[in-house]
This record gives sequence, structure tokens and C-alpha cells, in this order.
Amino acid sequence: MPEFAQLLEGYRRFRREGYSRQKARYDHLVADGQQPKLMIIGCSDSRVDPAQIFDVDPGEIFVVRNVAALVPPFEDSPGQHGVSAAIEFAVQFLKVKQIVVMGHGMCGGCKAALTREFHGNALGDGGFVSQWIHLLDGVREPIAEKYGTDGREAEREMELAAVRLSLENLRSFPWVRDKVKRGEIKLRGTFFAISEGVLYHLRETSGEFEAIE
Repeated sequence: MPEFAQLLEGYRRFRREGYSRQKARYDHLVADGQQPKLMIIGCSDSRVDPAQIFDVDPGEIFVVRNVAALVPPFEDSPGQHGVSAAIEFAVQFLKVKQIVVMGHGMCGGCKAALTREFHGNALGDGGFVSQWIHLLDGVREPIAEKYGTDGREAEREMELAAVRLSLENLRSFPWVRDKVKRGEIKLRGTFFAISEGVLYHLRETSGEFEAIE
């Protein structure tokens, strides 16, 4: 398939240029293991790669990506809790100092949560997308009442609300909450506007997203 062939061409460029340029860094990461100080929870959207947006080297950020960059609330029931497992690993084993939730513009998951459709279709035969974006039901209603469920203004409000909700859900994890209280970990909200190429930061003082200069 041509898509995989293109992927391999990228790999060959990496081997020829990127890997050789950073060989010493990779050797260090092999010898000492990863020690990232920062975790990023981002969206799986192919347009918003955290490593590219923040221009970081290998080993600098621990990343988990999922539909709409969502963090589910803490629960101790049996199950496959992939995002929660990544958070636990980052906080308790890697001992990251900061967790950044990064939402983004034109997010298909947030739009689906708002319209209850995905690209104009039902939410999927498996039900996984539908169940996942139900996490946003609580923030959907006030947005739908004020802005409706169509148009960029409503979508943007949902995208920003999703970041705030994920930060709130992060605080529901007891060991995250405790570390925040002790000042051992910092939670941050960000939003990358694809159409502008601008990153917005959620300010604690104002509770609003402000563009990073």
C-alpha cells in the first residue's frame, strides 16, 4: 500500500538524518531510561502532534492521546482503563512535575459530542466513540442552550469546555489531587487553534484561555 511505503520513506529519512544527529541523546535514553518531567494528554487527531507543536526532543514529554484529549473521572472498578493507567504511570512511576491537557480546534470528537453525530453519520457500530464522548454530556447542555449545536462558536466552546472538564477529572484521582495540594505537580490546560497556529493557555487567575505570544 502506498501509505505504508511513504511511512517507510519517512523512517529512512529519520535513520539517515534525525537518528544520527541525536545518536548521543538516544544512547543516554537507553542507558538511563526515560525521565520526562511533563506529561501531555492530547487528541489523536493527526494534525496536532504535541512533539511537533512544542518542538521537543525524544524523552522530554510523556504523551497519551485519545479522541478529544479526554480524561475520564477516577474509578476503581475492574476494566481496561488505558488513559487512567497512563496517568498512574506518569505520576507514580515517572514522577512527572506537570500534566498538560491540550485540546484543539476543529476537534471531531468534541463536535460529535455536541451534534451527536460523527462526520454526519451515526457514532459508530462498535459504540466506542459514543460511550467515550458521553464524558462530555455534562458540559454539552449549557453550551447547546446558549450557542446551539451547530457552527464554530458552539464547537469552540465545547473544545474549551472539554479541556476544563479533563482538568477537573484529573483532580478526581486521589494521588494526583494529593500531589497538587503538596505542590509536587502542576495541572495546566492548553488549546491549539489549528487555523491560527496559536497555542492558548488556561489562566488560573481569570479562568480564560489566553494566546501565548
